[in-house]
Amino acid sequence: MTLKHMVLAAVITAALMGTDAMAVEEPVFKTVLQEGSFEVRDYPPLVVAEVTVSGDQKEAASKGFRLLAGYIFGGNKRRQSIAMTAPVAQAQTSEKIAMTAPVTQIQNANAWVVRFTMPKGYSLDTLPQPNDPQVQLRTLPASRFAVLQFSGLAGKDDVSAKTAELQNRIAKHKLRPTGPVSLAQYNPPWTLWFMRRNEVMVEVAR
Repeated sequence: MTLKHMVLAAVITAALMGTDAMAVEEPVFKTVLQEGSFEVRDYPPLVVAEVTVSGDQKEAASKGFRLLAGYIFGGNKRRQSIAMTAPVAQAQTSEKIAMTAPVTQIQNANAWVVRFTMPKGYSLDTLPQPNDPQVQLRTLPASRFAVLQFSGLAGKDDVSAKTAELQNRIAKHKLRPTGPVSLAQYNPPWTLWFMRRNEVMVEVAR
């Protein structure tokens, strides 16, 4: 990692931590059902920026994060900074995913789509156009998600176990998944494992 990337990463992760002077915006939602760490949420339409990258889960997340961070920190036609939001999420699917597919971070073989949600108040008309053609802007329709919250490092085994638990909760409530399971992470890498906030989530039919 170059010095420029190290500085950029430090700025971004500091933003994600949230302080009294800097609050990180998260997408709004309406809680439809809550049962301990399990929730069903309704999200409004969201405007997002996304990229498709290759590598394993960790490599892809890092590459995608840097590309999207470049866009929101001025890598656009207006050289305009856009506020950072949380979480950063990722998901897997066996289907082929186009650059404009409605996903957060989706894997196809060794390719992933990584997504940032834009702050509320932005539309496709008001967002500056990215300098990098890999960064794509799109609007996602309103959606309902089943979500399971957990703490820890969110390693591969942890995610697999929580995904299985999420699927059991979905079956219990007779919900029908309509997309891949996503992993949403809200904290920078140096956050102590027991203080980390993670979620596995999947879109379900209304």
